[in-house]
Amino acid sequence: MAIVFQKPHGLTDKAFHYCPGCTHGIIHRLVAEVLDELGIEGDTVGVSPVGCTYNNYEYFNCDMVQAAHGRAPAVATGLKRSLPGKTVFTYQGDGDLAAIGTAEIVHAATRGEKITTVFVNNAIYGMTSGQMAPTTLVGQTTTTTPFGRKPELHGYPVRVCELLSTLEGAVFVERVAVNNVQNIKKAKAAIKKAFQVQQAGLGFGIVEILSICPTNWGMSPAKSLEWLEQNMMEHYPLGNFKGKDLEV
Repeated sequence: MAIVFQKPHGLTDKAFHYCPGCTHGIIHRLVAEVLDELGIEGDTVGVSPVGCTYNNYEYFNCDMVQAAHGRAPAVATGLKRSLPGKTVFTYQGDGDLAAIGTAEIVHAATRGEKITTVFVNNAIYGMTSGQMAPTTLVGQTTTTTPFGRKPELHGYPVRVCELLSTLEGAVFVERVAVNNVQNIKKAKAAIKKAFQVQQAGLGFGIVEILSICPTNWGMSPAKSLEWLEQNMMEHYPLGNFKGKDLEV
């Protein structure tokens, strides 16, 4: 009997530790499928920073390096410059990339470092119990904004793709989501192209992925997906911001 669906070889057999309904597992699978399809599993180095995915070195079947909080782009820069023949990617959450790691990602992008960043945006600090993140929406309640995020007190949510797309060194910038089958397929295509952009030596690439955090949002997985569609997508519109027509 022909096998039509199975775990990608790019994932190990280790069971995920994520909360029920968390979409990190879907995103991990997409990255692993891309590694398989491009045949680069043995020539890839991933970088894990701090956050819910701090231990994704246990899940990806490729070389992995642990970085300090927010420093994944700096570690990836060193890896890529010293091992230019390797495909190097970072896998970062919004609390990591858009807060303590803001300078790191901005300067890696403006230098045009030939790395790929998979950026997971769930609008909250997931690992540390649900505090406000730079991407938390106006009015959204968190453990540190119990009455909702207020612009006059907390500022406005950071739109990472819009910011990085203004930098010359960033050549591929796209925002996707994993809320339904159609968008999951688009997310995989974007991740694959971001890796191909790196392989072609064109510059820095990032894919922002809108994700859910049912535990810290205090919602069921189904309600979380609805909330993402009705709220996050309004502030963070999906689409390609740079590099749509790149030939790779």
